[in-house]
Amino acid sequence: MNVRELTVPGTWELTPRQHPDERGVFLEWFTAPALRAATGRDLDLAQANASVSRAGVVRGIHYADVPPGQAKYVTCVAGSVLDVVVDLRVGSPAFGRWDAVLLDTRERRAVFLPEGVGHAFMALEDGSTVVYLCSSGYAPAREHAVDPTDPEIGVEWPTTGPDGRALVPSFSAKDAAAPSLREALAAGALPRADEVEAFVRTLRG
Repeated sequence: MNVRELTVPGTWELTPRQHPDERGVFLEWFTAPALRAATGRDLDLAQANASVSRAGVVRGIHYADVPPGQAKYVTCVAGSVLDVVVDLRVGSPAFGRWDAVLLDTRERRAVFLPEGVGHAFMALEDGSTVVYLCSSGYAPAREHAVDPTDPEIGVEWPTTGPDGRALVPSFSAKDAAAPSLREALAAGALPRADEVEAFVRTLRG
């Protein structure tokens, strides 16, 4: 598996080696040793999620209170999505920075993001199916969102899909009403980088 750290510290792109033959293809889209070699930590699996979205759907930017936060290991098993990570850790040198990876069924990449980092994606095709492994279960009281169209973050959402058709972004009511990064910061709703790092250190042993 080839690994590459993204510009948001602690987030990684992982590209598996594929083994095609006349029957199809086989790959290991997640291995604990590869993740540990890249990040120095394990992913304690508490929940596995799947979402199916039509073209243009944007989910996020989502994050959870730390501790325990929610680390995620994400891939796309049908269609394609632009997967986005945003540094929401107050005090991080990269605070407010975002990076993105195309997840599709050609390269079959995955993205790992640690606790305290925001996550979002846009479906580029109808039926785009994203699956993700989570380090903690869903807890509504600890789940939050930041406006995915916040110009201060400036995520460059695609305007056309792989087939050349125009993409019309659509959002859930919750995500459309989410506060901006500046508003979330002023409300004290964002995770602190030092607290996140202290928590992650306990996971590394």
